[in-house]
Order: sequence, then structure tokens, then C-alpha cells
Amino acid sequence: MRYLYTVLFYLALPFIVLRLFWKSRKNPAYRQRIPERFAYSLKAVTAGSIWVHAVSVGEVLAAAPLIKKIKQQYPMTPLLVTTMTPTGAERVKAIFGDAVCHIYVPYDVPGILQRFLQKMQPRLLVLVETELWPNLLHVCSQQKLPVLVVNARLSAKSAAGYRRLGNFTRSLLNNITLIAAQNAEDGERFIELGLPRERLRVTGSIKFDLELPGDLTARANLLRQQWSGERPVWIAASTHESEEEIILNAFQRIRKQMPTLLLIIVPRHPERFTKVADLCGKYSEQIVLRSKQIACTSATEIFLGDSMGELLLFYASADIAFVGGSLVKTGGHNPLEPAALGLPVLTGPHMFNFAVIEKQLKEAGALITVQNSEEIAAQVMNTLQDRKKYQQMRNAGLRVIEQNRGALIKQLALVYSLLNR
Repeated sequence: MRYLYTVLFYLALPFIVLRLFWKSRKNPAYRQRIPERFAYSLKAVTAGSIWVHAVSVGEVLAAAPLIKKIKQQYPMTPLLVTTMTPTGAERVKAIFGDAVCHIYVPYDVPGILQRFLQKMQPRLLVLVETELWPNLLHVCSQQKLPVLVVNARLSAKSAAGYRRLGNFTRSLLNNITLIAAQNAEDGERFIELGLPRERLRVTGSIKFDLELPGDLTARANLLRQQWSGERPVWIAASTHESEEEIILNAFQRIRKQMPTLLLIIVPRHPERFTKVADLCGKYSEQIVLRSKQIACTSATEIFLGDSMGELLLFYASADIAFVGGSLVKTGGHNPLEPAALGLPVLTGPHMFNFAVIEKQLKEAGALITVQNSEEIAAQVMNTLQDRKKYQQMRNAGLRVIEQNRGALIKQLALVYSLLNR
């Protein structure tokens, strides 16, 4: 089956490249550095590097604490970080600067991968979450390159899809040296699909080991002052197509009861910034775009976070958060970031990418699931107006974060074990 997959991938390559140019209409970075994706024009990296692959922004942010710890532990070892998307590349540059080498991950065909490994010669591949590419794992196994999957998760839905592939999935998993699963449930799903049990470790999620910048509170307080002080602030973060309209409908309802409320909307994908700005304009004339660097006034109703790398700052400047990708069947985004900043969290019903984390926060009383604009409006108003409930949700989220820290040290130990075996 892998041979059939490879043939299909080769046939699809022209269309994949065309898709890059199509995406570059809205984000020119997609048409830059294309040769890297074919393992050409690669930056020089000293042999023996630690290679970390994080597909996009979410994975880069999740892996950042681990990458920093690896850099501290192995200061003389080169660090190679690959991503698939330009937004992921931007995050790598913003967080690490020149401390790591960034390259776009090569396409999953044997010839390209072999050329990449021959030029880079890494000592270890660390895959973040569940980026299981058949040829990548096969070529790494052939060249005896250890593969560690960290922060691994596998939903019941994804496991069912892998199960239909039978022996193909089993052979794929057998090419992995170790899997560090986020929880026991995900770990058992890997075992059921054919991963040898001795290759599984349940370490928890490194997302709980989120490191907040030391100056974050000061910068957030300054931003709040620019937003006219004590007015309540609600953030809708990492929103997707069709979610903004639901949020804006809820906002209209809330403003009738809480006319001073400021709404922050931060779309997940930069290429949608202009479209979301136009949509916001249909609901209010009092809009400020972050990209314009204009301060909010007491009259501002909507603040559009059309910038990169500032989501934590916006969370820290808000009073309550809705986490997007959850009213649509995307699977949701990380609810731990607002929880770690003491914000009550609302999400939609589709949180299968963070099912265990969502359950932990919900059972602790830190997270509420909402279905539509009416429920969103009711919960935002109720939580902001009920100070006792607000404080209980805030404390519950902080408690869940603190109780689940420690995965970072465990996963760093696995890196050490594979480098020194």
C-alpha cells in the first residue's frame, strides 16, 4: 500500500505546487522557498542535529518549551526545525530567531526525503503531535534514524480511520522508536493499532507546561489602559469561517445589556483578516484593526487582532475567552492558553482535537460548552456579571494547569535516552 501511496503522491505533486501558488495570492510566503520542499537550496546545518518537525503554528507553540529545553541541555548540538506552513515558519523565527535553523519539511516521497537526510544528517527526529507520514517514517527506519513522537494524540475518529488501513498502519507504527502520548486513552489507541507496548510512554501534554513571557502582564495592563481602562473585554480567538458571524450575533445581543463591552476577534488564518474586517463592518462602524496601530477609544466596539504572534497578549488583556475552531467541525484549538491566564473559557461542541483537555477543564468548572449565539451571549453575560462564578472558573483553570505540569521534563528525558542509547 505504501508503494501505491507513493505513486499517487508523485502524481499529485504538480497540483500540490499549483496549490501553493493559489494560496500565495493571499499570502505571498507560500510561493517563497519552494525548492526547500523538494530538498534543494537547503541551509547548511552541521551533521548530527536534532530535527524537530512541527507542522504549523499550534504545534510550534506547543513544542516551543521543549525546543528551548533541548537547546539548554545540548547547547553545542544544532537544532533543525521544520514546518509545513509559512505561518509556522514565522512563529519559529519570532520565538527562536537564529538560535535554530528553519527549513520547510520535504514532501513525503522517498527520493526527496533521502536527499534531505543525506544533506542534513540529523541524529534524532522529534515529531510534534501526530504527523505520521508513511515514507518519512520508512526512510528514517531504513537509515536507522530514531523517531520520537511527542505530545502524541489520537482521537477515536482518527483511530477508526487508521484502523481501516490494517497492516499498513501497523507497519507505519513499527517504524517509530517511541511515542510519548498525552494520556492513557490515546496511548491505548496506538497499541490497538499495532504499536508495540514497549514503545509507548504516557507523559501528559507539554501544553500544560506553557511558559508565559515575564513582561506579559505589564504589556497587557498597558494595552488595557489604551482600551479605555475598566470596560469588560471578551476575546474570540482562533476563529474559522462562519464562526465570526455567530460571535458577532452574540455580541449584538450582549451589547444591549452591557453597552461598554469590547470584543476582540482574532481569526486563525492571516489570509482571512481582510474578509473578517469587512464582516465586522456590517455589525459596527466602531472597529479598530491592530495592524493600523490605532488605540481603542471608549467608543470602539470591535478590535480585530489582524497581527501575528500576539494572541497571548490579547488573551492576557481580556476577561473571558471563546476558543474557536469548535463551532465548526475543525476540532477546536488550545483552551489551555486562556486558562493559564486565568480566563473563564467557552468553546463550541467540536473539541475532538483537545477532547481530554476539554474534559479536564470542564469537569473542574473552568470551561463551558456553548452551541450557538444565544448560548454564547448568555454565558458571557452571566460569567462577567457573576463575580463569584467568574472567580471560581478562573481558579479552576489555574488549578488544572498546575496539577498537570511535568510532561516537559518527561519528554526531555526521552530525547536524552534516544541520543545516548
